[in-house]
Amino acid sequence: MRDGAGFAFAGSGLDRAAVARAAPERIAALFASSGAQVLPLWRGRPLFAGDALGWLAPGHAILANAAVAPIFLAAEAGQAWFALDLSDWQPDPPAAAAPSVFDAGDQRHPLLPEPFVFGDLRNRMAGLGAREGELAAMARALSEWHRSHGYCARCGGASQPSHAGWQRHCPTCKADHFPRTDPVVIMLVTRGNCTLLGRGPGWPAGSYSCLAGFVEPGETVEAAVRREVAEETGVTVGTVRYVTSQPWPFPASLMLGCHGEALDTELICDPLEIEDARWVSREDLAKVLAGSHPEIRAPRRGAIAADLLHRWLADRRH
Repeated sequence: MRDGAGFAFAGSGLDRAAVARAAPERIAALFASSGAQVLPLWRGRPLFAGDALGWLAPGHAILANAAVAPIFLAAEAGQAWFALDLSDWQPDPPAAAAPSVFDAGDQRHPLLPEPFVFGDLRNRMAGLGAREGELAAMARALSEWHRSHGYCARCGGASQPSHAGWQRHCPTCKADHFPRTDPVVIMLVTRGNCTLLGRGPGWPAGSYSCLAGFVEPGETVEAAVRREVAEETGVTVGTVRYVTSQPWPFPASLMLGCHGEALDTELICDPLEIEDARWVSREDLAKVLAGSHPEIRAPRRGAIAADLLHRWLADRRH
């Protein structure tokens, strides 16, 4: 099966043409080519045109006053894709507060007609094909990294983008910095005929998902699964098996999907992390995934949690 098939941001087989990043003349030629397309982003929200990404030509008026250089994403078969952060643009009237995890947060731009809109990628990811999903994940993760890492972590001086947006260089101490990816374990925890689901504080009513948490320094994936489940719910996990992974650009994580076998079922939730947790039988999970459960909403389409739950319900291990 293709890696990442069934969920967003993975599995397109994209050629990232990484060797071109260190050749400024090659990047300039690609940007000037007839096959070049630019994906604008505004405060973490990519441009959409209906259900697809809102690609623009490099000479479009909306791109003229960008405060940063475009980021090279990939090139193949006569096409070249770039991302450009337009976060310095100020809407009139001013935009509302940044969208929450469950808020679409759409924003129109006066130079773009309908159906163009800057939208929340998390809420639109399921509608994107594999190729556009991978490009969108790259664009968002890289643009947010540049927005939050403008200063050198070694000396504190202002750093500059380099290598077509895939590095930052400090002219003061000559240090080079690279985009970070944070590993996160997300685990399907089962005990017999039941799986463990939890909900975070402030989630909409009925929203539950697999447990998840960051891998700590010096920790294996298996140890992270056991620690996170124990900390959040008090459940002890024995055998842990890796299943699959998903890039998650919110802001820059790699979700490591695992299956953990619980050794007990008593729940003692950490109220700072988990508002509620419950064991859900296969029969009830079938209703959840069908959207017919009276208390639990179906998981977000395109997310790895939904894939893990579907795999278990179908008794698939790969």
